[in-house]
Amino acid sequence: MAQKSVAGPEIERLIQLLAKLPGLGPRSARRAALHLIKKKDQLLVPLAEAMGVAVSEIGICSTCGTVDTSDPCTICADPKRDQSVLVVVEDVADLWALERAGAVNARYHVLGGTLSPLDGVGPDDLNLATLIDRCTNEPLSEIILAINATVEGQTTAHYIMDQLSHLEVNVTRLAHGVPVGGELDYLDEGTLAQALKARTQF
Repeated sequence: MAQKSVAGPEIERLIQLLAKLPGLGPRSARRAALHLIKKKDQLLVPLAEAMGVAVSEIGICSTCGTVDTSDPCTICADPKRDQSVLVVVEDVADLWALERAGAVNARYHVLGGTLSPLDGVGPDDLNLATLIDRCTNEPLSEIILAINATVEGQTTAHYIMDQLSHLEVNVTRLAHGVPVGGELDYLDEGTLAQALKARTQF
């Protein structure tokens, strides 16, 4: 039996759009929509204004591929960043995660995904040509491949390594193994095996 509409088409459209956001299903979207409507002046109006600005102002950085309101982006234009180190990430969310950690003061390159032949994603579908160009023409001392430890991520990392093999630059990747605060009993076999292979001097 088809679900009946309980509100006007404008509210139903708001719910449908909210339901498309990650982590929000139909029920969560209805709760979020109702909360926004109840707090119209404090939330809904400012949110609508912010989204209007986002649509007109936010774009993709032509240098690194992140999202920002300027081109080049804030990170690429920052002279205080180490210009000799380039961190390669899959997605903008990964860039933001590394920035939150504050572990590196370098520049970035966003691939926009990973190679996945089964899904029809090849080298031309990613921001790889710009990466190779940057690595070839910029004076880099290190390229850090901060790519997820998935099959697709590792395939992408190996492809990048092959493309950069002619360059005299240090290419590194993130360590894989036991996380800080992790207990061995709760880790999967692949993580444990990798941790043992990459063990270091105590």
